[in-house]
Amino acid sequence: MAASTAPVAGTHSTAAELKAARVTVASPGERFRAEILRALDAFRQKGLDRPEAVRALFPRTVLPESTYEDLIAALVSGAHVLFFGPSGAGKTSLAKDLWSLFPKGVWTVDGCPVLDHPLSIVDPAVAAVYPACPICERRFAPGGDATRFDPATVDPTRVPASYVLLREGYGYARLQGSSEVFPDHLTGNINLRKLEEVGDPMSPLVFEPGKLLQANRGFLLVDEIGKLPLGTQNVLLQALQEGTVTPSKSRESFPGLFVAVCTSNLSDLDNINDPLSDRLTSLHIGYNERHADNRRIVALGRSDDPTEYVPEILTDAGVRVIEAWRLRMSEDNPDIGEVGSNRTLLDVAARTAAISVLAGHAIPTSADLKAGLVHAMRGRIRARSGDSFRQNEKRVADFIDQYLEPSLKRSAGVYWCRFYRGPLRESASDAQAMIGEGRRLRDDAELRAKATGDASLFPQFRSFVRFVTDREKPPTAVAPFDVGANIFRLLEEYSLFTCKDEDDDDAPL
Repeated sequence: MAASTAPVAGTHSTAAELKAARVTVASPGERFRAEILRALDAFRQKGLDRPEAVRALFPRTVLPESTYEDLIAALVSGAHVLFFGPSGAGKTSLAKDLWSLFPKGVWTVDGCPVLDHPLSIVDPAVAAVYPACPICERRFAPGGDATRFDPATVDPTRVPASYVLLREGYGYARLQGSSEVFPDHLTGNINLRKLEEVGDPMSPLVFEPGKLLQANRGFLLVDEIGKLPLGTQNVLLQALQEGTVTPSKSRESFPGLFVAVCTSNLSDLDNINDPLSDRLTSLHIGYNERHADNRRIVALGRSDDPTEYVPEILTDAGVRVIEAWRLRMSEDNPDIGEVGSNRTLLDVAARTAAISVLAGHAIPTSADLKAGLVHAMRGRIRARSGDSFRQNEKRVADFIDQYLEPSLKRSAGVYWCRFYRGPLRESASDAQAMIGEGRRLRDDAELRAKATGDASLFPQFRSFVRFVTDREKPPTAVAPFDVGANIFRLLEEYSLFTCKDEDDDDAPL
């Protein structure tokens, strides 16, 4: 049982064996710091540079490099963090990535509801920093008298230990902020069955741990912390200040040591009391300004369902419309603040695919994209009254009418430029040959089927089909030449097969 080798979950031992193996005890923040540094070093060993290694820590979020750097510095320093920003910017997703990264394996006292470390029971030096909970004090005190508990006198062979993986309710707790979350939700309540056995309502033995105690030795996620009542915020403040939780229905305090990650929308920031805010490192999580980052968000969000095929030009144009909305509309407006959110980015592609299926289209069209944008953006309007909803609905529809076609033209232009500068190597004659072949094949399904079976036919368009299928990875149910013909139609309608120097994938619309 070497201290440097992590045991298998479910391994049983005793405090005596852990002492003999010189197992160390660390706070959740110290364990998180060590895991972050270990992971970064592992990524660098694989050849990633620092920015790539930092980004690799967060596989499900896409944020600016500076945001990741600020977050890593805060966590390595041992800070608790508050993510604030507009709704739908990825705050909760980032918090979930942190929980995924958080080290899960810990030694615990068998049967302890708040996961005391076994050495807290038998080692005075450890107990001075990480005190045992009142339940374990009674369990290992002579005659069950907590006043006689002394770690120096507890027989370590009598303290059973288990190596467990933290999970929800045991080292991980998530709290959704609202005005109805009272202090007892955080501290805990009396278990009536245990009360019948013990008889004393003030005894810690009758206590059922709340969210803060469930998070002990692990990770606490508080969504929308600004929606918590001030009394509830004060309970959290005590835990962050002292590492302890004092339930109102108990005479004694419990350990409450964890890494806290909180989120807040902009409108709720003023509701967070100053002492609690001072205990949190604030990090702004906004929408990505780089077009390529927003495209990555859509790609990550749709990776779980590759059967929902939307042509890249349409996906890209949908992203550009949402980016244009963000530039021109206030994210502080509560009625339309989420119309430009990352959730809407994902909805646009999903709705476009769904509308295409309902319309019987094998491949989504630009009309399907327009309907998908209307559905996705309209669906994010907050309905406060019929009149305001209709006004905002018209605002969305007018915006799409204004910005969809320019977005399609830019997206098609970028797509054509990549083919023209890539496989065609900027050969104007090869481009004209491809365009001529494409126009013959565009609306002739029988000719496309013939070309599919004869590799000598339409060589320039065939290279275009390879380019398209390599980029788009369409479903196998759709013939490659049909996919190529569909993209060709979009290019013919929107790019006019011109490649301008200003066609930059990251250029704002």
